[in-house]
Amino acid sequence: MRLDKYLKVSRIIKRRTVANEACSGGRVTLNGKVAKPGAEVKVGDIMTIRFGDKLGQYEILSIQETVRKDNASEMYRIISEDAGMAQERA
Repeated sequence: MRLDKYLKVSRIIKRRTVANEACSGGRVTLNGKVAKPGAEVKVGDIMTIRFGDKLGQYEILSIQETVRKDNASEMYRIISEDAGMAQERA
């Protein structure tokens, strides 16, 4: 599945256009490398996303084409969400 679609389906980012812009802007890494919106994600991949001054790191647990809102958080595991780290790296 494409990275931008995964971010939307998992509801880490609510809209695909915003997910696409985040990837295009270099704010998303996949396994330590800056990822484009079309990058393929696999179970076990580690994603890092910079949201303003917040830095989140997530492990992909499952890939599904559609998922109910209540179950979206089961698609990934939060490794860390830290507001201070993003400021240090910016």
